[in-house]
Amino acid sequence: MIQLNVQNETSRLRSVVLGTAESIGPIPNIEDCYDPKSIEHILAGTYPTEADMIKEMNTVLNVFEKYDVKVYRPEVIENCNQIFSRDIAFVIDDIMIEANILPHREEEVHAIDYIWNRVSEDKRIILPEDCHVEGGDVMPWNDYIFMGTYSGKDYSDLITARTNTQAVGAIQDLFPNRKVKSFELRKSNTNPRENALHLDCCFNPLGKGKAIIHKNGFLVEEEYNWLVNFFGKENLFEITKDEMYDMYSNVFSISEDVIISECNFTRLNNWLRAQGFTVEEVPYAEIGKQEGLLRCTTLSLFRD
Repeated sequence: MIQLNVQNETSRLRSVVLGTAESIGPIPNIEDCYDPKSIEHILAGTYPTEADMIKEMNTVLNVFEKYDVKVYRPEVIENCNQIFSRDIAFVIDDIMIEANILPHREEEVHAIDYIWNRVSEDKRIILPEDCHVEGGDVMPWNDYIFMGTYSGKDYSDLITARTNTQAVGAIQDLFPNRKVKSFELRKSNTNPRENALHLDCCFNPLGKGKAIIHKNGFLVEEEYNWLVNFFGKENLFEITKDEMYDMYSNVFSISEDVIISECNFTRLNNWLRAQGFTVEEVPYAEIGKQEGLLRCTTLSLFRD
C-alpha cells in the first residue's frame, strides 16, 4: 500500500508524482489547446520540444533524488502530454481525490492507476460529475484548504475555468474539520497575462510564514486582502503581471526551508535567500510555455 499524508504545502516531502514529457506527441492544434500561453507559443513558433522538456524535468528529478524523495512517474501514454501531474489528482490528509479534469484528458488520470490502486480503498475519492476541480486550485494549509474557483455565468465558455463552486462545496463536505476558503480567479481564454489558470498561478504559500502573491490574479479585492492579512504584508512577495506570466508563484517546496525555483527568477530567488531559504534553481522555462511550472508538474503524496 502507498501511504498518503499532506497537511500543507511545505512540510518535508517524502514522496511525489513527477509528470513526464516522454512521448508528448506533435505540436497541438490551436483549437486543442487548454490555455492562452500555449497558443501564443504555437503561433510564434516557439512551442517547446519534447527533448528540451525531458531535460528540464530530469533536473527536478535530480533535486528530488538529492533530498531522498521517493519519485513516481505516470505510465507513458503514446502521443499524450502528461507533464502536469498536479491536474489529475491531489491529496489532502490521507485521502487521494481524483480530479474531474477536461474530458479529453481522462487518459492522463489512468496513467497513475498503478498508484491509485495501491491506496486503501476507503481513502480514494471520486467526486460527483458536476464537481469540476484540478489540483492546481487546491492547497491544504493546516486548518484551511485554499481553493481557486470561478463562478461567473460564462464559466462553460472559459476553458481556463477549471474548478467550480460545486467542487468547493464537495471538498468542504469531505473535510468538515477544515475551513475551506475559496478565491475567485481572473480568467481569460486569450490573454495569458490576464489569466490565473489555477490558484497556484497567482499565489503560493511558503515555509517560514511567507507567500508569493499576484493581486491582479484575484477577481475580488476583499479575497486578496484576506490573504494579505492572513500572512502579513511584510511576509508576502508581490509579483508583477509579467512575473505571473513567467510563473513566478509556481515554485515547489521540498520542506519549510528548501524551495525548487526556476533559475531565471532572479528577483524572487534573491528574496528567498534573503529570507533564509535554500533555493534549488532549475531550468524550467520551456515547461513554463504551457502555462504551468514546478507545482503544476508535481503531485505531493506524503509530507511529514
